Amino acid sequence: MKENAVLEMRHIHKSFPGVRALQDVDFTLCKGEIHALMGENGAGKSTLIKVLTGVYSKDEGDIFMDGHESAVSIRSPQDAQDIGISTVYQEITLCPNLSVAENMYIGRSKKMAQNWKKMNADADAILKQLDIPASATQQLGSCSIAVQQMVAIARAVDMDCKVLILDEPTSSLDENEVEKLFGLMRDLKKRGVGIIFVTHFLDQVYEVCDKITVLRDGKLVGEYEIENLPRVQLVSKMLGKDMDDMSDIRSEAEVYDDKGAEPVLEAEGLVSNAGIKPFDFYIKKGEVNGFTGLLGSGRSECVRAIFGADRVVNGKVKMHGKSVNISKPIQAMKHGIAYLPEDRKVDGIIGDLSVRENIIIALQVMKGFFKPFTKAQAYKFADEYIKLLDIKTASADTPIKSLSGGNQQKVIVARWLLTHPEYLILDEPTRGIDVGTKVDIQKLVLKLASEGMSITFISSETDEMLRTCSRLIVMRDRKVVGELSGDDLNQQMIMSTIAGGGR
Repeated sequence: MKENAVLEMRHIHKSFPGVRALQDVDFTLCKGEIHALMGENGAGKSTLIKVLTGVYSKDEGDIFMDGHESAVSIRSPQDAQDIGISTVYQEITLCPNLSVAENMYIGRSKKMAQNWKKMNADADAILKQLDIPASATQQLGSCSIAVQQMVAIARAVDMDCKVLILDEPTSSLDENEVEKLFGLMRDLKKRGVGIIFVTHFLDQVYEVCDKITVLRDGKLVGEYEIENLPRVQLVSKMLGKDMDDMSDIRSEAEVYDDKGAEPVLEAEGLVSNAGIKPFDFYIKKGEVNGFTGLLGSGRSECVRAIFGADRVVNGKVKMHGKSVNISKPIQAMKHGIAYLPEDRKVDGIIGDLSVRENIIIALQVMKGFFKPFTKAQAYKFADEYIKLLDIKTASADTPIKSLSGGNQQKVIVARWLLTHPEYLILDEPTRGIDVGTKVDIQKLVLKLASEGMSITFISSETDEMLRTCSRLIVMRDRKVVGELSGDDLNQQMIMSTIAGGGR
């Protein structure tokens, strides 16, 4: 055991059918340390946390606590809690209809009768000790999200936790609430609690953490002292791109020449209820642009605001220079905007409907359900786009849930192309599909742009963005931090800008 270590995980392996989620991962947490666990989507962060908290059983490896030489057995979340490991999740898991004190002590008393006076007094003492602005008797649901998070932390601390895991605790908090949470974290650090901080916000990592462990593709990239890992190197390690091998990888494929083209859509000071900072945006006729940044940076939230999928709370939108109101998706659709969402299973396909029904549904919504297409029209539309996009399906009547992921994605693309949009938003259109279909979609994007369609393309794979986009808007911590085009459109400038050192 490392000196002063409160937790050591050694040679952790975890596999699921067809997926090696963790491969020989080590992780060490010291007493009184705030340690960031970083990595992109699919890096293995959540799996490692679930192994540590007993949600998943590990395939191989050992976990040691508090300097003991014998490994501990963690077979359930209760086991983890019993040895001093507590987790506070992004989604509040407490009961908003109960009081603050009841939430702090629920499930902990073994007595038949509860001494309410003592419970409230004890709770108030802990709240005061940790400087949490709440009273024991107030209903938890009346507190802000930040205070609810703090109450969850107070509960963990009072249960004598040695390891506190904070899983995306700041994602729903404003800047003042984040500062209050950081104050509590620093206080716990002084008390010797080891804190694992899982977040996508780079600024927050460098503000509050002592060390960073980076995972990528289920493997350990390394553990670093915060002062020895500049932001641009952290981004490089998360994305798996070496800084000394940053060539411009844009393909020879031509994108639409937008010189002199008019803006199709302009947004000024746009804000939604999803927590993004006010942003300005425009796209010209025939342009392919994109939002880039690490997972959680606000890419999807920006395009959802443009489409009206999240509630817009401020800002102005113009189309062809004229002000328009886009507060709902149907309004966006009627203005010629189409949106392929990030999660095709949740927001895209309707699994029990046929390929044909999934293709025509957006156009049918725009027309109105009281004016249904004839059967002949529906089949004509479906057959045309099945052929155009080379969708592999037995027939137009095949349930879409029986198709491969790539073909499901093509069906959703077909759905929106059928509406003949002027502006098409594609959010992660190639996620989880085979290489061949990825290339097909990239070629289709460039072809549609060459015909004058405006397209916003978002992908976690920077190579794809560079192959398809002529301009990139760079996001970090839910705000726009830069815009790249021309000679600046390369891996190095993207990573520098994400890290805070670019234009």
